[in-house]
Order: sequence, then structure tokens, then C-alpha cells
Amino acid sequence: MCYTIGVHPETSVNQFNKSAFKKCDPYDLGRLSKLDILFRENLELRQERGYWKKQHSRAKERIEQLEKENRELKGKIGYLEKKLYGRKTEKSATGNEKIDQETDATKKPKRPRGQQPGKPGHGRRRYEHLPVVEEIRDLEEKDKYCKRCGKPYSPFPGTEDSEEVEIEVRAYKRRIKRLRYTPGCDCEGTPGIITAPAAPKLIPKGSLGISAWVWFLLDKFLYQRPTNRSIEALKGYDLDIPPGTVVGGFKRLSTLLQPILEAFTQKNLAEHHWHCDETRWLVFETLEGKQNYRWYLWVFKSPSSVIYILDPSRSAKVVNNHLGDVQEGIISVDRYSAYKSFIRMKDGRILIAYCWTHMRRDFLKLAISFPHLEAVAFEWVELIGELYHLNNIRVSRIKDRQGFLEADKKLRAAVLKMEQRMNDELEQQRFDADYRKVLESLKNHWEGLTVFVAHPWVPMDNNEAERILRNSVVGRKNYYGSGAIWSGHFAAMMFSIFQTLLLWDINPRLWLSEYFEDCAKRGGRPPPDVSKYLPWNLSGRKKNRLSFHWEPKR
Repeated sequence: MCYTIGVHPETSVNQFNKSAFKKCDPYDLGRLSKLDILFRENLELRQERGYWKKQHSRAKERIEQLEKENRELKGKIGYLEKKLYGRKTEKSATGNEKIDQETDATKKPKRPRGQQPGKPGHGRRRYEHLPVVEEIRDLEEKDKYCKRCGKPYSPFPGTEDSEEVEIEVRAYKRRIKRLRYTPGCDCEGTPGIITAPAAPKLIPKGSLGISAWVWFLLDKFLYQRPTNRSIEALKGYDLDIPPGTVVGGFKRLSTLLQPILEAFTQKNLAEHHWHCDETRWLVFETLEGKQNYRWYLWVFKSPSSVIYILDPSRSAKVVNNHLGDVQEGIISVDRYSAYKSFIRMKDGRILIAYCWTHMRRDFLKLAISFPHLEAVAFEWVELIGELYHLNNIRVSRIKDRQGFLEADKKLRAAVLKMEQRMNDELEQQRFDADYRKVLESLKNHWEGLTVFVAHPWVPMDNNEAERILRNSVVGRKNYYGSGAIWSGHFAAMMFSIFQTLLLWDINPRLWLSEYFEDCAKRGGRPPPDVSKYLPWNLSGRKKNRLSFHWEPKR
């Protein structure tokens, strides 16, 4: 079948109507005029033009999408390669060294590490607090005589002394012998044999003493060595302890340390500023309703205490469960949404201070991922560095009112200048979409990023929380988390206790030994009042006795 066109020869193409087609015999093409054939071809071409125009539009959109994805993937590859093979520190801006050399030829060279030439040294540490074990070294008998005449040498007054520091670790069995007595009288009610009282034991009927439990607790939860490896290390001292004994002991010790954790938590909640962060923690026990073993270890660091909380969730309810009853304060956090949700629950009673280090990382990532944006990204890195510098000057003058006001004025001017630049560049449409995305994040978090301006005692970043989580992260990598829920909570408890003690410069070994001795005297029960063991309640003399005793560098 074909279509003929019943149109007057003078009909224009614009007046041409598709309905003019009518069926005809395919062999009757001779009846069509030349003009009818042209009209027919014109219609077909116009139809094809619309189809191919649509296909071209779709192809262009697809190409643009693929180019965008390709650019993002290349940027991600560059960033990941930098993370994998590049420097691991953020202390020196390696990426903008070339820019600095081009723009600032007078910049001073970087100070080399270590002892500086021409500077006075610190001298050797003396370690005078350590006990001294004297060792007399004498000549061998054959060397005490003259080799020519055979006469003996005469003793010379004094000795030539030198010192070395040695470490002696030994396992020993403590055999306790209780003396017994019989009465020397016939008084009624006197027992036939009077025995000296039993020695205090931390765990009744346990075979390990306090020093052994202190060893295992410190080795795992402070130095992050797996328990099995600690047991293997003790075999080198001819001591073989079953793993079940250690694990069972941890379970008993958790009840002794619970009052300490509660006191630390109360102190944490009584303050007004917290550094908060979280990291994953594996717990290899099936929990109803949970499909995997991934839990989360949260940290809340205040000026006086550090609290770790283990929870299967990474939601805002964890933050609310800990800080929900707090009436006012400030939390320093990253930009994770759980903290934002928590702040919305508090109706402005708690402020949120975002971390400038994370914002700086965004610009560094932008420079690494997209080389054509490197220059402008490092301009923002320099601006952030200037804010840090001005704020450090301001904080250092906190006790000098006039100096503080001058430094505060300079800081606020720099903040306003940065805000103005951010707004100006966001109003321009010519900037790259990836760059604009970072600027939009900066604007969306601007209020939280500038909390430190009105509150000088709030740091500009959340580095303290990240640093204090590193110790537990090492443990997660070394022993993969916890094998049971109770052991995970016990790990969080020990992290809280040890990091709080270190915050007060208290030696955890000395503190733990003294606390356990008190518990042992009470038959393996915690003291009714633990306030005398809280770091902020220690007297100056006791704090000095429990602190680290190494000699500081001179």
C-alpha cells in the first residue's frame, strides 16, 4: 500500500495537511505528480527531523551526565590515591607548596625536626625517682697483681660510677602463711586455735592477685593488646594463665568499677561543653532485630571527664540518652546528621559548634580531586589558617583585657570578610558545580562554625574527640572489637576510666592498684563512697603520689 496526496499544485508546504493522504494501489505511482512526490518526501523528512532532534537532545544530556560522572570519579580516584600513597598528616600543607613559592617568595623555610643547630640541649634525664640497686664490679683475681713483679695493687679511695636504667618483670607466687596461736588460759569461750586474719583478696577464691589484674586491664584497654597476646607474653616469664580465668575475672571486676563510671558520668553531665564523636565497634553477638555485628562507640569529652558509650545505633537517640537532661551547653561535633537532630530536640538550649578542620578537609579534597580548582581551594585553606592564627592570639590574651579586645576585633573582621566572600561567590553562576557544593556546605553550617567567635573557650575544631578515639580504634584493629555485649560495655567502661585519669595526669597503674586494694579489704566489694578516688577530689599530696613521676625535660 502507498499514500497519494490530493493537494492542489499551488498549495504551500505550510498548508500541507497529512490527512490528505489516501490509500492507493502501490503500482499506481504513475498517477502521482512530481509535486505530490516532493510533498510526500518533505513530510517524511520533517517527521524524521523531529525524531532525530529528540534523540540528539537525549544524547547530549547523556553525554553531559557521563562527563559529570567521569569528572567525579576521576576526582574520587585522585583523592583516594592521595589518601593511600600521600602524606598522612595535616600539619603541613603539602598541596599548596608550589602556590606558596610562586606567591610568597619571602616565606621563611620550614623549620627542620629535631634538635636545632646552635641551640642548647636538654641534657640526659636523671631518673632520680627510681630505686637504686648497687652493683660492685671488681678486677679478676689474676688482674690484681703487677704483671712484671707480681706485687699486689693497693686499693684506691672511691669508685668510678656509671648508671643504666633496667626493667625487671617477673612472675612469682605469693605464699601467705598465717600464724596460729593457742590460748595460754582456761577462760570460757576462748577458741582452741587463734589464726591471723586472711589476706585481702580482690576476687574471693581467685588465684590471681591485684597486680595481675592491673596488668591485664592496662595491657588490653590502655595499650590495646589482645588478651591472648598478653597471656602469651606472660609465658615468657614461666606463667601460663587460662584465657577463661581472665575473661571471668573481667566480668567480676566490672561490678567493682561501676560506681567509678557512674561518678565520672555525673561529672561529665554537670559541665557545659562536650567534644562528641563516634566510630564503629564490632560486637560478635547476635542481637534480636539487628542484622549485623556493627555497633558504635560514642565519646563525650568534657573538660574534666571522658565517657564512652557503646550502642547498636548511630542515631540521635544515643546523644539524647546521654545529654538529654542537660539544660544548656555547647557540643563540638562534625557535621553528622544525628547531632543536628539532637540540637533540634533541645530548642536552642544547647548550641552546636561545627569543626573547621572538617571544612578545611573539604577544600583540600576539592584541590586534590579537581586540579583546575586547586588555586581557589587553597585560597580558602589559607583563609581558614588565618582564622586559626587570629583565634590563637585572642585566646593567648584572655587574661589581658585590652589585648584580648584588640585580637577579638581583628578576628571578627576576618570572619566578616570570609562571610562576604562566600556570599559573593555563591551569587555568581560561573563557578564549577563541585566548588559551589563546598561553598553551599560552608554557608549551611556557617552559624555553627562561628560559635567560637562569641565563646572564646570553645575550640574551633573537634580534634580532641578524634584524638581521644584513636586509642580505642587501635584496639578495634588489634582485637576486632568485642566477643559479647557485656564485654563491649566493659571495654567502654575501661576506656572511660583510663582516659579520664590520663586527662588529670594520673598514672592508671598506681590509681587502679590503690582502688583494688581498698576493694580487696572489703571482701571484693566496691567502697560505699568512691569520692576520695575521683581525680577532681584528690588532695595535692595524694594527686602527686598517684601521678606520673618521670622528670620533665629541662
